[in-house]
Amino acid sequence: MAHVIIEDEQYTFRRETRNKLFILLGAGIVLLVIGILFALGGPHIEAAAEGGHEVVHQQEAHAAGAHGAEPQYWIKRLYTTLWMNNVFFTGLGIIGLFFVAIHYAAQAGWSAGIIRIPLSMGNWIPIAGILMLILFFITNHTVFHWTHDYLYHEGSQFDKIIAGKAKFFFWPGEGGGFPVFYILRMVLFFGMWYWFYMLIRKNLLAEDLEDKPIYWYKNRSTSAWFLVFFAISSSVAAWDWVMSIDTHWFSTMFGWYVFASWWVTGLAMITLICAHLKSAGYLKIVNSNHLHDLGKYMFAFTIFWTYIWFSQFLLIWYANIPEESVYFVERMTTSPYSWIFYTNLILNFVLPFLLLMTRDSKRQISMLKVVCPIIIVGHWFDFYNMVTPGIMKEEGAIGLLEIGVALIFLAAYLLVVLGSMAKIPLVGKNHPTLAESLNHHI
Repeated sequence: MAHVIIEDEQYTFRRETRNKLFILLGAGIVLLVIGILFALGGPHIEAAAEGGHEVVHQQEAHAAGAHGAEPQYWIKRLYTTLWMNNVFFTGLGIIGLFFVAIHYAAQAGWSAGIIRIPLSMGNWIPIAGILMLILFFITNHTVFHWTHDYLYHEGSQFDKIIAGKAKFFFWPGEGGGFPVFYILRMVLFFGMWYWFYMLIRKNLLAEDLEDKPIYWYKNRSTSAWFLVFFAISSSVAAWDWVMSIDTHWFSTMFGWYVFASWWVTGLAMITLICAHLKSAGYLKIVNSNHLHDLGKYMFAFTIFWTYIWFSQFLLIWYANIPEESVYFVERMTTSPYSWIFYTNLILNFVLPFLLLMTRDSKRQISMLKVVCPIIIVGHWFDFYNMVTPGIMKEEGAIGLLEIGVALIFLAAYLLVVLGSMAKIPLVGKNHPTLAESLNHHI
């Protein structure tokens, strides 16, 4: 019986679905163009003081006349949102691979019927890597203050703190030159992630051709090595691509924080795709028990993200060291970051916690289709508040420009994921733990 069901599991990327995504892509482009036209008029700076308290920005400033003019306002906003969205969707790619790897390493059997959804998400990794490299060279002086050479040479603009971090970015060269070490890390991380992804994918698909457990054992071993590498690389990537934007500021919990946000968002995307496939008549192997596990994942790691968020916030806020607390001061008191700061907690904790609290809610496709977009949008706001204040200062905004870029990335991401999903069987008929998944009950 299981064999009959599985033979029919081939996802068809229908023209109607593809056309909807192209419409989404077109809408994003239109909104981006309109947003740029609006932004050409200059910044709309809202009052940065609340209750009579001025926001004190510790971020470094430099003399535009001496070192070249600042980029135009619309360019600055465009560069900022391009970088932020690429970091956000990079997470949706590597979390797909992380989900596959952690279930192989843990010998989890229940997920055998859905494992190819996150596998398809991993196809975004090389695209994200190429975009990251290109965007860095286009946006580096705008997004990353530490790339300016005058910060590392004695003079009026010399910055002792940033100069002390020069080796982390520029080794083996001198501070302010070509960031060799930084670029090497970026290339290494994406190269290794994609290499692990291709190995795991190759072994997983080989099971369809040969009914041998050797490929499952190979993936267990490969996944274990990947998880070790990922533990290190994901933290350093968070420092490089997000935390270094606020070069003076640091948090020892930041790697965990970025991972938690990526992980919950990735779980929501996996669950959302699974729910839509199930509604469309696919994934006959998946039942309410599998949906329950995905719902429990989102519920549990929503709490985990909140724990990391609160721990980082409490330690910095209670210590009240100016160099550290400024990070939260500017996000809590400056518009639009202030309303996003509090909305974050509602979208990423309060609503998922309440909506997924009961057993039945985790087993209902309709409820999962409501909660997953809330989590995805909520963590998009989370990354917005991680990245934008350090670049845009008081001039940050969320308008048609930012929404347009987000829709472009979303449409492109789904085109890649769904397109790759259509090229392989949706369920592996020879997966060693398939029987366990078929009989899964909680």
